[in-house]
Amino acid sequence: MNLELIEKPTLILNPARAQANLERMAAKARRQAIRFRPHFKTHQSTEIGSWFRQAGVQAITVSSVDMAQYFAEAGWTDILIAFSTNWRQIREINDLANRIHLELLVESTETVHFLQEHLAAAVDAWIKVDVGAHRTGIPVQAHARICELAAQMRGSRLRFRGLLTHAGQTYHAGSPPTIVEIFQQSLESLTQAQAALHQAGFLETELSYGDTPSCTLVENWTGLNEVRPGNFIFYDMMQRYLGVCAEEDIAVAVACPVVAKHIDENIHRIVLYGGAVHLSKEMVEVAGGPAYGAVAPLQADGWGPILPGSRLTSLSQEHGLAQVTPEQFDQIQIGDLLAVVPVHSCLTVDLYRQYLTTEGQVIEIAG
Repeated sequence: MNLELIEKPTLILNPARAQANLERMAAKARRQAIRFRPHFKTHQSTEIGSWFRQAGVQAITVSSVDMAQYFAEAGWTDILIAFSTNWRQIREINDLANRIHLELLVESTETVHFLQEHLAAAVDAWIKVDVGAHRTGIPVQAHARICELAAQMRGSRLRFRGLLTHAGQTYHAGSPPTIVEIFQQSLESLTQAQAALHQAGFLETELSYGDTPSCTLVENWTGLNEVRPGNFIFYDMMQRYLGVCAEEDIAVAVACPVVAKHIDENIHRIVLYGGAVHLSKEMVEVAGGPAYGAVAPLQADGWGPILPGSRLTSLSQEHGLAQVTPEQFDQIQIGDLLAVVPVHSCLTVDLYRQYLTTEGQVIEIAG
């Protein structure tokens, strides 16, 4: 990687780390004979998608109809859109349903009826249930509502597949044991809802589960039919602070030019060309206050260890302010490049149209 060619905020990818993360998760699924349907919203790249093919992945998850179209064009033929069905894109949904094996989410009678009236081809349908994230989905304890919705799909182009959830509350857990406990509670509530469906005559109800913290830390996925983690391919500072991954597992960073230096009331700050439009405004609370990313030296072969005692303390549209130690302040010069390890890699990647790998290769991103 030629650092002299980097002039502005640039998304850097370490392929070796990403491929190691992929192989660990794929191997865990293989050991348990559980379908591995990774979420591609994190990397959004057909080339990186090819790494998953090489790992034996045949079915994928995406977060939008547009993303489904992008990966269908790249030859993926088994795609789940893990976002509640958007009626206004029924034309695109029908185009996909006529070309690939398509899977959709439903969580209301209205959407079931709409799809029954407008689908041009059969699709698999999952009922989205909420196991505690409180973002969307039918409460997993609402067994009667779940069974009623499944019954409404009988005899239509909607083939009821099972229950799907994302335990997003793990991202707010305070420790790895709490994440494992959330997984166990979620699985128990899912199996209870599954048992209610069995009693209602839905004997082949499957369970689909997805979140990187649980899927990384939990070794035994018994009871699930498929897992759909996405962030694990890159990880990020949020996962590190949660205790989910090591610093050495994080596979993306943003190269940011140093444009100014200031000392204010004995606080040493580095001003970076790298703001919210380059990193997103995701943050985590750490000792000392909010952190919008971590700072590390950038090298030709990637980035070095995160500078101890440093953090990105604020972001505006184009500016990033990094607080560093006096010793680090003296070593960092205007015109240097620093690596910012993002808090949330999914959102950061979405801001770019390409990666620059640590080997100097350019990899395109959807868009």
